[in-house]
Amino acid sequence: MNDLCAEIGFKSINHAGEELCGDHVEIVESDDGNSAVAVLADGLGSGVQASILSTLTAKIISTMVSSGMSIEQCVNTVASTLPVSPERGVAYSTFTILNLTNSRELELIQYDNPLVIMLRDGKNFDYPTEEMTIGGKKILRTRIILKENDIFIAMSDGCPHAGIGNSYNFGWKRENIIDFMEPLYYGDYTSKNLSTILVDEVYGLYGGEPKDDATALTLKIRKRRQVNLLFGPPADPDDCDRMMSLFFSKEGKHVICGGTTSSIAAKYLGKKIKPSLEFVDKDVPPIAELDGVDLVTEGVITVNKVLQYAQDYITDNELYDKWSVSRDGASLICRLLFEEATDINFFVGRAINPAHQNPDLPINFSIKMQLVDKLTSCLKQMGKKVKVSYF
Repeated sequence: MNDLCAEIGFKSINHAGEELCGDHVEIVESDDGNSAVAVLADGLGSGVQASILSTLTAKIISTMVSSGMSIEQCVNTVASTLPVSPERGVAYSTFTILNLTNSRELELIQYDNPLVIMLRDGKNFDYPTEEMTIGGKKILRTRIILKENDIFIAMSDGCPHAGIGNSYNFGWKRENIIDFMEPLYYGDYTSKNLSTILVDEVYGLYGGEPKDDATALTLKIRKRRQVNLLFGPPADPDDCDRMMSLFFSKEGKHVICGGTTSSIAAKYLGKKIKPSLEFVDKDVPPIAELDGVDLVTEGVITVNKVLQYAQDYITDNELYDKWSVSRDGASLICRLLFEEATDINFFVGRAINPAHQNPDLPINFSIKMQLVDKLTSCLKQMGKKVKVSYF
């Protein structure tokens, strides 16, 4: 099972009229990326106080669990740390803990949040739960041996409360959410996009005016897939063959960005580039074809567009509807890097393009390097394993 990895993604929406979200998600990953703790906390009420309660809860629990402390210690620490509301006489945040070990086993700890949905082989899977009482609180605990394509969906109660008195008299019940999510199982969606689809539906059921904060946190067990991206020619022309040899020796799909770079690759492969003149998107230059390469695009303009989509993806993911279906070069790269890849190798050439040194152009060498740095940072925040090699 070493070829399996866990992908974690979430999306939240705020209670209408509130600037802060009363839900909070905290994720702590091990150095090797195979183990992780994800906590979804839902603070009492909404607004500032709920945000403080959920943030403290999620941070305390994720830190303690990832350090190997027991759930009893975690719950007692949270109970003794959180401030008490003078109005209600209580102060707590409900929480769901997903504790992943080596992408092989998942421990679920659930306190007062909607029960986590598990999808296996395309259907809802009723996993067993063990009930514990810690500090007067009823805690549900489950241990599950994982299989490829298992999906876990944790939610705050803003999700099943959606549509009360509107689309649904008694809210969007857990069985309704299961019916909604099951058909997406075979769609090869990332965990982030599954969370986005669910929360967008919740937003719609609230009529665009959420009566509660709502968060979906999705964990998906998937096979590792590698994508290799070549961007720019090497600083030393004598390094061209070495760069190409290393690039094409890697397993997985191969993407080349840049006209000069693709010409070097074509010469190395002994193939001809077939350019396209079709502008699918007026802001993104056309793609080309080259036998032996999965995707060939223009360079800086296209990669800059990918970066814009990546920055949106790790926040609100509002542009998902655009890049997930469009056939322009930037959208095609996004689908490969954001959805398909778990491991990404960048091969970045440091050659200075004379055309980019025109002071009237907004593109220069430092901007190109910044693009790589920022895109790499975004991809790491998505949970990707990224390696960058410069030439």
